[in-house]
Amino acid sequence: MYQKVNTDLNFVDREKEVEKFWKDEDIFRKSMESRKDGPTYTFYDGPPTANGKPHIGHVLTRVIRI
Repeated sequence: MYQKVNTDLNFVDREKEVEKFWKDEDIFRKSMESRKDGPTYTFYDGPPTANGKPHIGHVLTRVIRI
């Protein structure tokens, strides 16, 4: 069902490839253009703790949302 993931990935190079693809294909502009007539929405998020200094536990709960 899933292809095996190569564990020897160079994440820096991979990120540069993705960034180049987004730039070459003008992905951000296209994404904005495709939503121009859609409803406006806002993400609300505040400091993760009383002192506002996040750690990995705070980051995980904000990037992995179901």
